[in-house]
Amino acid sequence: MKIAVLGTGTVGRTIATKLVELGHDVTMGSRTADNENAREWVAAAGGGAAQGTFADAASGAELVFNCTGGGVAVDALRAAGAANLAGKVVVDVSNPLDFSHGMPPTLTVCNTDSVGEQLQREFPDARIVKTLNTVNQAVMTDPASVPGNHTLFISGNDAEAKKTVEGILGAFGWPQYAILDLGDITAARGQEMYLPLWLRLMGTLGRPDFNIAVVHAGQN
Repeated sequence: MKIAVLGTGTVGRTIATKLVELGHDVTMGSRTADNENAREWVAAAGGGAAQGTFADAASGAELVFNCTGGGVAVDALRAAGAANLAGKVVVDVSNPLDFSHGMPPTLTVCNTDSVGEQLQREFPDARIVKTLNTVNQAVMTDPASVPGNHTLFISGNDAEAKKTVEGILGAFGWPQYAILDLGDITAARGQEMYLPLWLRLMGTLGRPDFNIAVVHAGQN
């Protein structure tokens, strides 16, 4: 599959590397065609890896990962181009974290809205799916690095789009039973508002490679 990964940070590079390892053709998009992080990633990833602008990456892609920051996600996808996103599954991995006043960060949007919803409103012809934002990038692509059964959340308005993304998550190593569908894209609010607790847990545990498990009465 031809996949665009928008964003050249640690999350984008980790996901893009895994996708190339799985045999996909991946173009890493950034604001400029000659982004240094993207160039270094292409050199390290080898065959199947390319770079370009947000629009370059999205235009030739069958599926798009948004790995930009939540505060700039709408602008990044605007740069990618609504026409280049129309009809495509867009996996939103972003979180609305604002570190401008130091730690702990605040949320740029919460309670009555989310980045996932902002993207779906701004790009109504795209099929936004929110997932992977509640775990560290290493756990995103290697869930077995956390022992035992643990949970990954997914939400979005398009059931078929979520099935497509679940297939990719399965290739990343997430078993079907671990993926919990929370419903439509409004569930992204809860997924994103979990991040302050995630950051507190990271500070308490002293490490980022952890996750939570949803358990309930009557569960085997």
